[in-house]
Amino acid sequence: MTAELWLPWLLLLWPLWLSRRAEAQCALWMRRSLLLLLSGLSLRYLHWRVTDSLNLSSPPAAALSLVLLLAEAWLLLSGLLPLLLSWRRFSDGRTEADAAQASWQASTWRPQVDVLIPTCGEPLPVLERCLRACQQLRYQQRQIWVLDEAERPEVETLATRYGCRYHRRADHRHAKAGNLNAGLAISDGELVAVFDADFIPQHNFLERTIGLLLDPQVALVQTPQHFLNADPVMRNLAMEAWLLPDEESFYSWIEPVRSAWDAVVCAGTSFVMRRSALNEVGGFVEQAVSEDLVTGMALTARGWRLVYLSEKLSAGLAAETMLDFVRQRQRWASGTLQALRLPAGPLRLHGLRPGQRLAYLEGALHWFNTVPRLLLLLMPLSIGLLGIQPIRLTDAALVGRLLPLWVALLLSTGWLNRGSRHALLADLPGWALAVPLAATVTSSLWGRVQPFRITPKHRVQGRSGMAPVLALPLVVLLVLNGLNLALILSQLGFRGWSTGGWLGLAWGGLTLLGLLVALRACCDPDADDPSPWLALPLQALLRGADPTGQPMERLVSIRAISETGLALSPEALPAADAPPWLTLRILGVPELPELPVSPRAFTDSRLDWAWDHSTHAVREQFLGWLYGRPGAWPQRQAPNEWRALLALLRRLISPWQQRHRLSLVPQQLGELPAQGRHGAQNRSDRSPASANSEESRANRGCP
Repeated sequence: MTAELWLPWLLLLWPLWLSRRAEAQCALWMRRSLLLLLSGLSLRYLHWRVTDSLNLSSPPAAALSLVLLLAEAWLLLSGLLPLLLSWRRFSDGRTEADAAQASWQASTWRPQVDVLIPTCGEPLPVLERCLRACQQLRYQQRQIWVLDEAERPEVETLATRYGCRYHRRADHRHAKAGNLNAGLAISDGELVAVFDADFIPQHNFLERTIGLLLDPQVALVQTPQHFLNADPVMRNLAMEAWLLPDEESFYSWIEPVRSAWDAVVCAGTSFVMRRSALNEVGGFVEQAVSEDLVTGMALTARGWRLVYLSEKLSAGLAAETMLDFVRQRQRWASGTLQALRLPAGPLRLHGLRPGQRLAYLEGALHWFNTVPRLLLLLMPLSIGLLGIQPIRLTDAALVGRLLPLWVALLLSTGWLNRGSRHALLADLPGWALAVPLAATVTSSLWGRVQPFRITPKHRVQGRSGMAPVLALPLVVLLVLNGLNLALILSQLGFRGWSTGGWLGLAWGGLTLLGLLVALRACCDPDADDPSPWLALPLQALLRGADPTGQPMERLVSIRAISETGLALSPEALPAADAPPWLTLRILGVPELPELPVSPRAFTDSRLDWAWDHSTHAVREQFLGWLYGRPGAWPQRQAPNEWRALLALLRRLISPWQQRHRLSLVPQQLGELPAQGRHGAQNRSDRSPASANSEESRANRGCP
């Protein structure tokens, strides 16, 4: 065996050793050495692809082979770019925030803060959560403004009830950016905080962020977007315990990496900024659909610093159906790609340093990945249906070029992104977005921009099903891939088994698996309760009275909780003929009083709250605790990839039983101690299914 075959496999011992240690606790040279190894293996692979793998036997074969090469090269290089941006040392910003908070509390600076809440037709219960939480912010020098684009009298009544200022503008141009600028014109606070109407800030949001603005060069402090409900991909696959949402990787890894280059992305909500800096760039940029991205870049180009604090200080609502999820991503893609054409975009904006421009461009260019991904999904069809091998693959090339790179990426990706994303599984459900996103990207190249549209939230869905516009392309591709695999098998039977034949079979099989996952992800269940349910293990005392009037109580275990009720562990259920229970006391939470429950028998381990006018104050206190207590949202880590893949396969072959299944997002009881908070990103949290032994990965520190 030549060195060309065994040396790459020997080098893989390095990422294998590193993958068993927490990246944040390892020396910077270890990360850099792994980045160099991945770059070397990638360039080595691309050199082989260009010089020795093209099929030029005929014009159609040459065309397909070149298209495949370009798609691979784009995906490989665009995937390496964010990894290479992490060449610099980066942090989550929490240590800096701790020091800044202490300095601010010791100072006399207490700036007036205008809290702007733009709203455009969101359901009143959703908006009420936001207003309640904003009024419970632990900072007195603030004024809350409800900027109502839909001009609803009931919103004005709600704003008045919560002591907020209400504003409706006569001119509805420029969507959210115009609405925010209208709010700036009628307010005068030194600082401005912005929350989308479906976001709920924690009580300490301003306490944790204002101190970072003591630095006069800081214009904006951005915090992560977190969601109260699982996104449709996770929920429809019943993989909430095994998959992480897209935003986990962006806010846990990509934003801290960009922060090291002073290229933080303004995310449109959950941020606080300096009014004087915003005035310097003329307010929020109204010419852009993605006004947050472009406004943030304008501030950066003027020399202002944008600071990122990787601490989940608020939570909103994710899209609730797969169609809404896809349309939301289409709008994001269209708005980001529109920014490339604007004078204030990353290509033409003056004042950006090369590293900043590259970081912002990476955020825009990754949307183009959908086109080569779709090509990779279609390319196996050429093997069976057309009889054309788009790549010439030998045994030596497979063992010495392709497999070492693939294994290196599998071993390294999760380590480099600090456990915020799977290497393989993160892309499988995304195949449901391949066709619609590729269409959006293609139309964006011709200047077509998706209009601003609010993603529907808090809806009751009476029946399960899937959107035909999403399902039809997937069904067509499934049929074609099934036929393609049958033809490949028949060709192998006639011609014998070859390396190229095995590649076509494996490639087609993975494509078929991805399409099955995508189709399953498009099946939305019915939903009779639009309230988010949170996985929060608690102990509680149920209290009531027996038929003689004697008080009774029963210790129960809570596994999930929401604003409408709670779910008990099955082994802790009281007997069906037990007397009705009247109140519940959550143990270990002294700030909560006894909570009223419905006096009825138990069904499906569910128990409803008994809210009425007499318990309004208790309900407000409970909801403030449920959504707003500091430290409620844990830093999550991607579970072991192979165990997650097995869990996915089990769900694919099991009956689709979504009815009455709770889709849970994990919560923790309260704020971590200061000494433990900084290591949280390197510890796996317990998933909602940890009671069933589905545990997240536990990283071990370097010696």
